Amino acid sequence: MLPQVRAIASDVFGVPTDQITPGSSPESVEGWDSIQHLNFVLALEERFGFQLSPEEMDAMRTIGQIAQIVERRLAVDQESAAAAEK
Repeated sequence: MLPQVRAIASDVFGVPTDQITPGSSPESVEGWDSIQHLNFVLALEERFGFQLSPEEMDAMRTIGQIAQIVERRLAVDQESAAAAEK
C-alpha cells in the first residue's frame, strides 16, 4: 500500500517519488498545504473507492500513517462487503 500512497502523494504534491518517505509530512514536503491536503484526500478516495471520515483525515499526519489508514479502510470495506453477501 505504501508504494501506491507514495505515488499519489508524488503526483499531488509535484515531488519525486523517491523524496516521499513513510515519515514525510506537511512539514517536510514543500507544497503540502491545506489545499493540497484536500486534493490528496480526494485522490486517495478516487483511487481506492471510499470516502474518508473527518477523523481519518485528521489522523493523516505522515505518509506512513496515511498508508495504514488506507489499508484499514480497505480491510473494513472488504469485511463489510463479505458480510453483506451472506
